[in-house]
Amino acid sequence: MATVQELQASDVEILNPYEIVQSQIENAAAILGLKRDIVEILKKPKRVLCVSFPVKMDDGTVRVFEGFRSQHNDAIGPTKGGIRFHPDVTLDEVKALSMWMTFKCGVVSLPYGGGKGGVICDPHTLSKGEIERISRGFMEAIADIVGPDKDIPAPDVYTNPQIMGWMMDTFSRIKGSFNPGVITGKPLIVGGSKGRNEATARGCVFTIMEAIKDAGKSLQNATVAIQGFGNAGRIAADLLAAEGCKIVAVSDSTGGLYNPDGLELDTVKKLKDTTGILSYDSRYHLQRPEELLELDVDILIPAALENVITRKNAHKVKARIVAEAANGPTTPEADKILHQNGVLVIPDILANAGGVTVSYFEWVQNLMNYYWSEAEVNQKLCDVMVQSYWAVRSLAQEYKCDFRTAAYMISLKRLAEAMKARGWVNE
Repeated sequence: MATVQELQASDVEILNPYEIVQSQIENAAAILGLKRDIVEILKKPKRVLCVSFPVKMDDGTVRVFEGFRSQHNDAIGPTKGGIRFHPDVTLDEVKALSMWMTFKCGVVSLPYGGGKGGVICDPHTLSKGEIERISRGFMEAIADIVGPDKDIPAPDVYTNPQIMGWMMDTFSRIKGSFNPGVITGKPLIVGGSKGRNEATARGCVFTIMEAIKDAGKSLQNATVAIQGFGNAGRIAADLLAAEGCKIVAVSDSTGGLYNPDGLELDTVKKLKDTTGILSYDSRYHLQRPEELLELDVDILIPAALENVITRKNAHKVKARIVAEAANGPTTPEADKILHQNGVLVIPDILANAGGVTVSYFEWVQNLMNYYWSEAEVNQKLCDVMVQSYWAVRSLAQEYKCDFRTAAYMISLKRLAEAMKARGWVNE
């Protein structure tokens, strides 16, 4: 495998997520002038556990599933990050996502490092009972390295509060006591936090509101295109529509819709829920769902997959603001093009940090056994996101760099200080 430096110097676009995050670390560290030992520590996870575990299926057969848990850095506190169930989960993806979580926690000043987990499976082909047994089996396999003061998982792609409830129950049984703080994103009745379901989208919207304000403009009638119509995309659409925005385009794996006069969100959601596809009116169907990324809109929200804005299409992006509700939707080469073209990219480690922020609130509430109202949670989230946006914006101006680099620099500064304080590296 080529080194990050060789990839950066070549004409090859980096698409492996593990190599992408390493290149982002190198870029921000070079501007800060960090010592090489700090950079080398941060370029690799501290611990990665690969597991395989048997699960009895509904038909009586036994299947062996594989999974991973990566813990990147715990200099500031326990590691934190989601668990995804997906047929395409890879070790490099999980390692990269754990590293992004470290920097996501750092940019919003949470006392966490980054963690991430995944199980190779397709939940769409499994019964509820099979998903429960996979959930419990995976928790049993990783129980030795997780816990409220070690590593706190959460929901991610194709996992949900019920799955977190099963995992928390399994861990509690292993430890012989009720342990709600081991997992966040749980059902409310067993220690979940109000406001958690909407937190990722709400946090993203808070950063968009600050960016619009910073540009001296208004959200009223601002045009929005959203790629990905899952939990984050749908909630972001509702929240922005409530602020006066015009949602003109949405897309997912089933197709895309575009109406320059604004889509009827309630109709779109109802049809998606009843048919499973983005069906609305043939006049508004996009020929190619990826066309959505190239529409002339004020705000573009990639809320689906990694690597959707690349060197091949970045020059076609006409949005003034790109708010990354998804993890890693923009490749490094695309980042350079967008920055040169004057597009403001609110990077994923800032834009979608609302989820981990409210997960932190949930963990704190679990430890205190005292719970806040939804209004309190949302206000605390707003305070964190607004403060973090302006900290990134200030550093970007100071160093004349893009927001992503500035966000990494904030996190790197905190990590370097913690590692020095703990004696991991020399002063």
